[in-house]
Amino acid sequence: METSEILKKVRKIEIKARGLSANVFAGQYHSAFKGRGMAFSEVREYEYGDDVRDIDWNVTARFHRPYVKVFEEERELTVMLLIDVSGSLDFGTQRQMKRDMVTEIAATIAFSAIQNNDKIGVVFFSDHIEKYIPPKKGRKHILYIIRELLDFKPESKRTDVKQALEFLTSVAKRRCTAFVLSDFYVQQDFLQPLQICAKELPNVGLMRVVDAETGFEQYIDTSSRKLRQAHEHYWMNRQQQLRETMNKSNVDMISIATNEDFVKHLLMLFKQRS
Repeated sequence: METSEILKKVRKIEIKARGLSANVFAGQYHSAFKGRGMAFSEVREYEYGDDVRDIDWNVTARFHRPYVKVFEEERELTVMLLIDVSGSLDFGTQRQMKRDMVTEIAATIAFSAIQNNDKIGVVFFSDHIEKYIPPKKGRKHILYIIRELLDFKPESKRTDVKQALEFLTSVAKRRCTAFVLSDFYVQQDFLQPLQICAKELPNVGLMRVVDAETGFEQYIDTSSRKLRQAHEHYWMNRQQQLRETMNKSNVDMISIATNEDFVKHLLMLFKQRS
């Protein structure tokens, strides 16, 4: 992709993402991802209903009347985006590719983060760590992340989410909020010939399917009702297994199709955490 074309796309994504983060997600983000703790701010005189555990006994003794400590939320967070750059992301619908949607979602989260004075970092992963961008603040930092998302060429086309999570654990110097942006197409978990097919397999006769991560090719007969039903059954089971895995791990999850608007789904995620 030429530099001028990349810059145009970066600008277009920035305008959309900044608008969404400022006008749609601002309050939702803040309430969903509260600060890492409470920090002492000041003291004031005790008022009826105050928690007696907050009384500052030193100040109380000095002024001979009760004073309480006032705390405020430590707002600054570190937000990490774990972004799948494997081959299966180069698939989608007529509306957009998975990779394009991931870029827009990542940009929206990133701009929401810096509007709340949070740091944002990124891990690009396939079946290994492709690139690590340490957490920083600022518009320039986010534009750099968007440019990388648009023009990044991974070394591998395969996927290993476990590697990304282990890497995050090793580099996270303190508690952070992490988003994993992936289609969760892991080799051992799904039927290889149907990996890149849509949720509902269309009846278009004989179809050549290619595994975007391994290059494996196979012809399938989509006119077979039995095959279409088997694919739909497989898809439903796979989604259910993924949801169960996330629930057991106490991880919030949303699933977005490439022909859907991600905004309402991302808002739903934020509201779940509020």
